[in-house]
Order: sequence, then C-alpha cells, then structure tokens
Amino acid sequence: MSKQDDKKFVQEIADINLDFAQWYTDIVKKTDLADYGPVKGTMIIKPYGYAIWENIQAELDKRFKASGHVNAYFPMFFPLQYLQREAEHVEGFAPEVALVTHVGETELAEKLVVRPTSETIICEAYSKWIKSYRDLPVKINQWANVVRWEKTTRPFLRTTEFLWQEGHTAHSSQIEAEQETLDMLKEYEDFAKTTLAISVLTGKKSQKEKFAGAVDTYSIEAMMLDGKCLQAGTTHYLGTNFAKAFDIKYLDRDNQQKLVHQTSWGVSTRLIGAIIMAHGDNRGLALPPAIAPIQVIIIPIASHKAGVNDVCLDIFNKLKSANIRVQIDNSDKSTGYKYNEWEMKGVPIQIAIGPNDLELSQAIIKRRDIIDQKQACQLSNIIQTTQNMLQDIQQNMLQKSQKHLEKHTVIANNMQELTQAIQNNNFALCSWCGQSKCEDKIKETLQATTRNMPFDQHLNNSNCVCCSDKAKHKIYFAKAY
Repeated sequence: MSKQDDKKFVQEIADINLDFAQWYTDIVKKTDLADYGPVKGTMIIKPYGYAIWENIQAELDKRFKASGHVNAYFPMFFPLQYLQREAEHVEGFAPEVALVTHVGETELAEKLVVRPTSETIICEAYSKWIKSYRDLPVKINQWANVVRWEKTTRPFLRTTEFLWQEGHTAHSSQIEAEQETLDMLKEYEDFAKTTLAISVLTGKKSQKEKFAGAVDTYSIEAMMLDGKCLQAGTTHYLGTNFAKAFDIKYLDRDNQQKLVHQTSWGVSTRLIGAIIMAHGDNRGLALPPAIAPIQVIIIPIASHKAGVNDVCLDIFNKLKSANIRVQIDNSDKSTGYKYNEWEMKGVPIQIAIGPNDLELSQAIIKRRDIIDQKQACQLSNIIQTTQNMLQDIQQNMLQKSQKHLEKHTVIANNMQELTQAIQNNNFALCSWCGQSKCEDKIKETLQATTRNMPFDQHLNNSNCVCCSDKAKHKIYFAKAY
C-alpha cells in the first residue's frame, strides 16, 4: 500500500470543524462501530462498537451490584392497557410506541406494546411481589433493548431500537427513594468522569423536561465538541404515581397498608455517541483506556527480520498478563496504513518495534491523546511504562473535557446575552422564573432547551433571563441532541 493510500485513509472522513454531523457519521462507519439496519432508524452494532458497550456494561454492572442492586429480565411485550394506567406516562410515550396487533393473519384480542421503557410491566410484577415492609426495598436492574419509533435518527444518538440498562427500585419512604435517585445520579456522574473521561453537569430537570410519570427527574448533561449538549443519563423519583396506578401496597410495621415510593434510572448505547463526540478529532476516534476494546496495539516493523516477531510476542504476553487489552497487527498492510488505521480506531497506545529498536533493546510508544507525541521505552520497563501511560491518558482526556466544558459555559443575564451564548455554541447558566412559557419561547427563538438546574441555587435576587420576572431557579440552556 502506497503512502498516498495511507493519506487517503484519513481523508475519507469529513473535517470535524466544517461538517460535524458528517464527521460523526463517517467515524461510526469508518471505524466499524455500527452499520445501518434494514428498518429505518435501526442499527447493527458491529463487534468493535459492541466491545465498547460490553466494557461500559461491565463497569456499570459492577457498580450496581456493589450498591445492592440485582439483575433481572422482564418481557419486551406487554398489554397496551398497562401503559394506559398512568395518564402522564402514556401521554409522554404514545407517539413513539410500537404496537403488535397481529400474529400472522390473526388479529390479537389485545394490542401489545413493544417495550419503550419498563416501568409499567415491572410495576405489575411488583404489585404481586411486594406485600410487607419485609419485602422492601426492591432494587432491580435490567439490561435490555428498547424500541421507540423516532422520527429523526442517527446511529447511537437516537435510534428506533437501542440497548440500555434500567434500574427500578421500590422503597418504604419518600426519603429513601429520593436518596436512591440522588445516589444513582452521583454514580452516573462518577462513571462519566472516571470511566468515560467526560465532564458533566448534574442537576434537576424542569417539570416540562422531566420523565413522563415522574415527580422529579435528574440528569447528567455532557458537552460535545460542537458545543451541543447530550443528555447522558437520567434518574427519576417516581413518588407514588405508579404505585397508585398499579396498586403496589405493603403492610407496614404499624399494620397499615401503604403505597411504595419508586425510582427508575438508566443509560444507553447513546454513551458511545457521547464518547465519539466528546473525544474525537480529525484523525478519528479517541477512546478512553477504561473502555477501549484494545488499549495497546503492537505494530511490528520489518517483521520478516530476525527477532522482531519474537519480541512483539513477548511484549504481547507480558502486557496481557498485566491485564492490559493488547493485540498485535500482523496484517500485510503497510506500516503507515497500520498507524493511521489504529489511530482512527482510537486505540490509546501504539507500540512499534523494528530491527533498529531491537539493537537498542527498546520500543517506540505513541499515545493517541497527544498527537504526534512518541517516545522510546526500554523493553525492560515496557509494562510499567504502559500502565502509567494508560492512567495518564485517562486523566488527560478528562482534563481536556473539563476545560472544554468550562470554556464553553457562560452566564447569561438577559435574552441578548443568552442569544450570543447559544450562537457561540455555549452552555448558558441563566436565572429563570420557572414558567414553561419562557422555556417554550427560548426553544422557539433559539432552538435551545433547558438542560438541568444545578444543586447550587443561590440567586442573588435575579430576574428571569426571558421575561424579567423574579427568578425562582438557576438553570442551564443549550442546544441539544
């Protein structure tokens, strides 16, 4: 393969600064993360993309179990009447619900819903399982697929079918359920930072933007490189809304029948989209080591020369024994193509070894997060050097994300400042009167929506950014995916 072919490989993706949307699509396709499914809005998650999801899943699953949650699985089909029991819930999901009406030529006596979310079917089960205070709390998580018939779709960000986890818990008190909601929000925040290397804003959603059927919704909001917001995870305090609809009661210690207080919370394969758009560049993906399917790629140079393959294999075995996800590229592609390909796939570290390196008992290490930085490393120090570098890459990527968020988060005191902030691809922290009419006006005028309200709500007698009435909240506005 010629040097011209090597260069063409990188040029096959759009410029991130000129066409971010096309760049994103090109990255998904070019790095073999996903392909389009045969039904509009569906996607095929390819092995490399699914390996990222498996690493996300493994880390979250470990966290959930450590905090006392257990996994279960509920059917993806349930009667339409389940969805209709909670009025706000059905209104929120009705436009996206897929229904099964026939089996072959036979019309079903009752329409079935294809799972858009599982609150209703799980609540039906909880109404049978929960009878006494001794049965509480119930802390169940489910790994599943979900179907929502979206009008506009994009791989990972918004698809007709996607993968996710959904936690559903039931508690004896409001205090305990609200604490669960906040605890899981903190878990998501920590996961986003320490595992995905993405800095996020945490807070409560407005009533207009909350989950359909919830009392309160909280979220983590991530800033993408184009200045748009991506809702990366949500937790919901459901109160007794679903308990009333599904008659989930328990006999308390005082011999009184009481309604349970519930929560639900979830993240999805949308996180893969977040990783792409928070860390990528014109060379392709840049994956945080914590979730990278391959953390280190070993590239032999002049592998036909004596000793090169043997040393590469020795390094491979040493790194693998140190629990580092490592591969050797023994393909017949040119060295330049290999460099470009693995850089585009976002592998955190490349280790190149050739005959000249063998004479010096060294390898050349290149890191993905700092373009064109490479260093020589003695083979005797290869394990420690690689481990330290992976940790440093993870931390450096988080610091970059944090700086990007801070740089593009501004305070807006009036509509002029808010307009300027949104036009310059920023998050805008504003004082807000709490009325949905102001949310609607800003959305119509600027195509920006409320994201969440920070927990620090000190106002200093401010006025609403939109209507100038006395403010009740501080809240972030941004354009969002």
